[in-house]
Amino acid sequence: MDKIILKGLVDLAMGITFFVCFVTGLLKFTILLQLTGLTEVVLPSALISNLHDWSGIVLGLLVLLHLFLNRRWIISMTHKIFTEIRSGF
Repeated sequence: MDKIILKGLVDLAMGITFFVCFVTGLLKFTILLQLTGLTEVVLPSALISNLHDWSGIVLGLLVLLHLFLNRRWIISMTHKIFTEIRSGF
């Protein structure tokens, strides 16, 4: 698989899992539900909690993969920044 396509798929998967984790986190936040008036809506809290937990784990793994795939750029930019700091800008 082409590395650019792989990076794009990883980024897309990170975006989707972030969205799932964010929305389920909001649904677990009871004060927010009270403020919006959604207290009478019966939500499957166990399912929401499981989705939130698993999407957080998957997101963490995808972030690690993302960092691994972009390690050359990260090292290059870190070296550039420290070189500029050392030379006094």
